[in-house]
Amino acid sequence: MIKRIFSDMDGTLLNSKGWVSDSNAQKIRQAGLPVTLVSARAPMEMRQAIDALGLDGVQVGFNGGLIYQLIDGAVKPLHTEIIKKATAQHLLQTVRQHFPSVSLSYYDLNRWYCDKIDDGIRYETSITLQDPTILTESAFLKGETYTFKIMMITFDEATMVEMEAYLQSLELDGVTIQRSGPFHLEITHSRAKKSKGIAFIMQKEGLRKEATAAFGDGHNDIPMLEMVGYPIVMANAFDDIKSLAYKVTKSNDQDGVGYGIENYLINL
Repeated sequence: MIKRIFSDMDGTLLNSKGWVSDSNAQKIRQAGLPVTLVSARAPMEMRQAIDALGLDGVQVGFNGGLIYQLIDGAVKPLHTEIIKKATAQHLLQTVRQHFPSVSLSYYDLNRWYCDKIDDGIRYETSITLQDPTILTESAFLKGETYTFKIMMITFDEATMVEMEAYLQSLELDGVTIQRSGPFHLEITHSRAKKSKGIAFIMQKEGLRKEATAAFGDGHNDIPMLEMVGYPIVMANAFDDIKSLAYKVTKSNDQDGVGYGIENYLINL
């Protein structure tokens, strides 16, 4: 019955080390059901999971800002939503001016940019195992023409709350500002939504809602979970997310996606 599974990555498919375990990958591959990853991550940060699961179909990055396929190892965009360069430049300069202690970086299609290696950059590298492209400060603050995501990292909650409130107060057109974790504040295009990526694929493949399932753990997964026929939520999710679930599976450190496919989807 299930024709496609959509899965979040961090806190869902990936374990706490930021990887797809071999046992989880084996369970998912053996099920033989098409899987689309739906993530806030950049394609470069999704590659390990794509390779581990042997995926060759459409994937969704940057919270829906990029819908793409990997063709011969290269990213082939199918749909993009980028932040205007002038807006990106304004945001970069504003954050640097008002919150200089915050780790600041951004992404285009193939690269992750920063102008200094600080604790935030080191933390992100430890999660994704990606190395940033380092620019001079003046070049960095000019931004790129194709900016999909601006990312701020701070380990100080008071700074995070103040920064989010300040950036929201700017009421900038065309962007969405949201926390993706305790230390991350991310800015993407206002039309970059996980639900948009799922709708694109469902329309392209003629999928009915009851033929789809999704795995998630966070508040930014709610639109995705509401769009599919069988929403499955991780044991490590908040209780309000679990209330949306068809089933609650094991945690991301217990191969919850593979377990959920084997026990809740494969025999539907």
